[in-house]
Amino acid sequence: MTGTPAPVGRPALTRRRALTAALAAGATVLGAGALSGCGSALAADESTVRLWDLFSGADGGLLNDMVKKARPGMPGTRIERTVLEWGTPYYTKLAMASAGGRGPDVAVSHMSRLAGYAPTGLVDPWDLDLLAEYGVRREDFTDAVWSRTRYRGKTYAIPLDTHPFIVFFHPEPVRKAGLLAKDGTLDAEAFSSPDKFLAASRELAKASGKQGVAFGYVNDTAQGWRLFYGLYKQTGGVFEVPQGGPAKVDVDRMAEVIAFMAKLVDGRVNPRRLDYFAGMAAFNNRQTAMILSGEWELGTFRGADENVGAAPFPTVFGTPAVYADSHSFVLPHHPDPDAAHRRRTHRAVAALLKAGQIWATAGHIPAYTPVTRTKAYAELLPQAHYKTAADHVVLDPAAWFAGAGSDFQNAMSQVLQQALLDGLSPDRAARAMVRRLNTFLAKPSPA
Repeated sequence: MTGTPAPVGRPALTRRRALTAALAAGATVLGAGALSGCGSALAADESTVRLWDLFSGADGGLLNDMVKKARPGMPGTRIERTVLEWGTPYYTKLAMASAGGRGPDVAVSHMSRLAGYAPTGLVDPWDLDLLAEYGVRREDFTDAVWSRTRYRGKTYAIPLDTHPFIVFFHPEPVRKAGLLAKDGTLDAEAFSSPDKFLAASRELAKASGKQGVAFGYVNDTAQGWRLFYGLYKQTGGVFEVPQGGPAKVDVDRMAEVIAFMAKLVDGRVNPRRLDYFAGMAAFNNRQTAMILSGEWELGTFRGADENVGAAPFPTVFGTPAVYADSHSFVLPHHPDPDAAHRRRTHRAVAALLKAGQIWATAGHIPAYTPVTRTKAYAELLPQAHYKTAADHVVLDPAAWFAGAGSDFQNAMSQVLQQALLDGLSPDRAARAMVRRLNTFLAKPSPA
């Protein structure tokens, strides 16, 4: 990620200035006692576990509810939340605070960002034996997500959730098109190849009387990449990103995926030029029967149709794979952490994971699988209908420059938009993506 030079007359960004800005973002204290304010992330008593996160709005409210629910599992402990701006500002502040050993006790990070933190010593490893004392074990998480928590034999992230790129649909036109199973789930077989997916889109368009599938991607920094990478991993194609490059990829399979994406949004049965919000509006207004989107939009879609359906992204190219990311807990580096306070932090995180049913109401799939195996979760619809996506998730390539909110996602999406909107051939688009990927690989990690 690159920065922007400070305007004339404004002091240049420094570690101290970034940390000060982060702390000025405000905090909420929750836990054993009433809600109260707190000033500095560094000034807290030993009973306080300081948490930095990026959850505002509805998600922020749900995390507050989780903290309250977790109280019995962390007696005598308060959790102090500092909510920071999502994206590059958040990760810049977290990196700078960690580099100086002045970060919070625990922070939320997208798992896709871990490759820029663990190898550089910006986060400390978790003690799995200590977590096990509080009922959280490695076997409580799916292999697909847990595999990304590790670096050189140690665990540097504890997953809170999986948030996959899935499909939402209105049950009535899907049923009318003959694409709904008896139990109300999507008939995945009807979408199990490029030709079948396009044929199903045409049937959905007939059933809705308008259009089949919406995909809002125009001028979006990530949507094109999310759809592309999930589909590419379904082909079984290799995507290796060795530091310094060159990347090891299958250009022919990349082109095959891009060609399918172009047909999917050719404007015949599905809208061609939809930005992110126009896509959501088209779905909410029932101008389209289905939408390709992240599960995080469940609340938006349910507001327009309380019976909205959802399913894991169909396996179009043979190998089950669903693009996703994972909010996770990391331990910002401290040069001399207090053992008793680290124990308190581990216990607090374990208690939060066990309150995951609350987090699931927003659409996120709790990473702590004992939650998703409960009767209460099975009755949570449509969430229970797409929970199997967690078994086949694929995250961004494990590189320091990739991940949520990164310039890398934007660069890849820009090329894909040229293919979907401007007629750039799939082969040329694939090669352009590889060139941009190799440019990123040639850059050293700024950390």
